[in-house]
Amino acid sequence: MTRVVVADDQAVVLHGFASILGSAADLDIVGTASDGGELLDVVARAQPDVAVVDIRMPVLDGIAATARIAAEHPATRVLVLTTFDLDEYVYDALRAGASGFLLKDVTGERLIEGVRLVADGSMLLGPRVTRRLVDDFAARRPTATAVPALDALTPRETDVLRAVARGLSNAEIGEALFIGEQTVKSHVSEVLRKLACRDRVQLVIVAYESGLVLRNP
Repeated sequence: MTRVVVADDQAVVLHGFASILGSAADLDIVGTASDGGELLDVVARAQPDVAVVDIRMPVLDGIAATARIAAEHPATRVLVLTTFDLDEYVYDALRAGASGFLLKDVTGERLIEGVRLVADGSMLLGPRVTRRLVDDFAARRPTATAVPALDALTPRETDVLRAVARGLSNAEIGEALFIGEQTVKSHVSEVLRKLACRDRVQLVIVAYESGLVLRNP
């Protein structure tokens, strides 16, 4: 079972999402919260696998709450909910440690799938947000930042990191590198460990900030 907490300041949305997720046999709703402060309390108490978090909440917004969760409860992954896929806060939420985002008008099926993907360590970003993320990195850090830990990667692990940074799934990476999907998962796990990254979003950040993957002109 994947343990899930849902946070949103709109009661109808909060209970609607909790009900949808709770209908999945493999998802267990272990708490809900209506503001960022309450969310931190619930996460500390319930220790969920995934927190589904609205960006705009009172007391403590979703970005600040995400940063606290990433720092204090690294085993809990955060899936951010936003109104628009180019929301100005999406980038900041991902930078704070969110593992992905979904639009608030998402279908129930997609919401359940999204929680499962994030719980499994997958990256959940739309292509436009990925491009926005890369553009923001380029604008904020026009020159590459050295990441010594990259030297610890094997050539194959480096290839896998480049592929992850381009948004490829494990299956797509396996096809591109002519290796099995399980082997890809093992390489990704090792890259995460060596670079001290909590998920694939953080790998994208490292890959672009270090200059390992160059921004498209």
